[in-house]
Amino acid sequence: MEQDQLRTRAWVLHPDIKSDRNRRPAGPALAEGVALAAALPDLDVIGSEVVPLPKPHAGTLFGSGKIAEIAARLAGEDIDLVLIDGVVTPVQQRNLEKEWSVKLLDRTGLILEIFSDRARTKEGVLQVEMAALSYQRTRLVRAWTHLERQRGGLGFVGGPGETQIEADRRAIDDQLVRLRRQLDKVIKTRTLHRAARAKIPYPIVALVGYTNAGKSTLFNRLTGADVMAEDMLFATLDPTMRRVVLPDGPEVILSDTVGFISDLPTELVAAFRATLEEVLGADLIVHVRDISHAETEAQARDVEAILTSLGVDQDRPRIELWNKLDLLPDEAANAARTRAAREPGVFAISALTGEGLDPLLAEIALAVQGVRHETVLHLDFAAGKQRAWLFRQDIVQSEAQTETGFDITVLWTARQEAQFGAL
Repeated sequence: MEQDQLRTRAWVLHPDIKSDRNRRPAGPALAEGVALAAALPDLDVIGSEVVPLPKPHAGTLFGSGKIAEIAARLAGEDIDLVLIDGVVTPVQQRNLEKEWSVKLLDRTGLILEIFSDRARTKEGVLQVEMAALSYQRTRLVRAWTHLERQRGGLGFVGGPGETQIEADRRAIDDQLVRLRRQLDKVIKTRTLHRAARAKIPYPIVALVGYTNAGKSTLFNRLTGADVMAEDMLFATLDPTMRRVVLPDGPEVILSDTVGFISDLPTELVAAFRATLEEVLGADLIVHVRDISHAETEAQARDVEAILTSLGVDQDRPRIELWNKLDLLPDEAANAARTRAAREPGVFAISALTGEGLDPLLAEIALAVQGVRHETVLHLDFAAGKQRAWLFRQDIVQSEAQTETGFDITVLWTARQEAQFGAL
């Protein structure tokens, strides 16, 4: 009983704004909002509802009648926290909290809470803290409604003091600078690790996809790892990498990444850019889709948009996986298998049961071998360092000694070619 009393009673609202050209279907959007709330361990979602709106009200988001109606519902259910699945301005947040006598979080605030709860690596923790401070900086009006409050001067020596908001904003900026310095150190360390990995002659295969698409389940099945894989949004935050030996011999590094989501807060896209650099450096991108989800097409578009915003070029080799066949009715699953078989680079699978993984692995092997290309090099006898490096990389196909040195045929990736050029 005491445990239940410690949990926060939450109510989820999805504003269905008719004037928003980019608005998502209300039912699936509300379901995603509830799933986001469920991703925080200390919340109990007591209820949820779609709130139709012709257009948002500037100061309160909702109209006065709707605010009063919701207030009665929240009071009757003894709600502590309202989660609004959308954008709420600082002024709207302050006014609604006052009207409803509850704490309020918008979509960005909720995602930041989840990321803060889940981040495990030092880099992840720093990035979340920076994103949260950037978000908080824009919402200081919530805490300081008395804008005329002054401190730091009496008014007759050195002019008027600074307002409380200015002081708090400056404190946040100072903290951001400190965090940026710490993060730069961590990123330098990761860059060294990435450089060390780049010397390993294995192509990198990055799993990307909408959150809860099944990437971690697939990663665990292919690698034998034990990455957290739950039916929950953002179960994986910190990137994980493992070596995988494909059936016909080639080895790859498989990378599991943070899931994407529609309307991902800009603060988080910026904060996690460094983490997602694993995707930028990948030889092959595997886009995992939850084909059983009602909004799977929209989710796929969101993932592609975020990949583009991160700078992933369109000609990067890609494979698309239609995952979670096991959740589809037999007829729909068969239709998905048939459609996938007709489309190049698309595979229908179930990461949970293992269905469809053998042809997928064969395709990955083919794709990464295609990433490699053959080159004939001539090295003179003095180039012992370069010759030894080629053999250490295990990419030498043949070698013939000539009067002036060695003719060596290598099968390598563009990355290895660039590394060789820098020796």
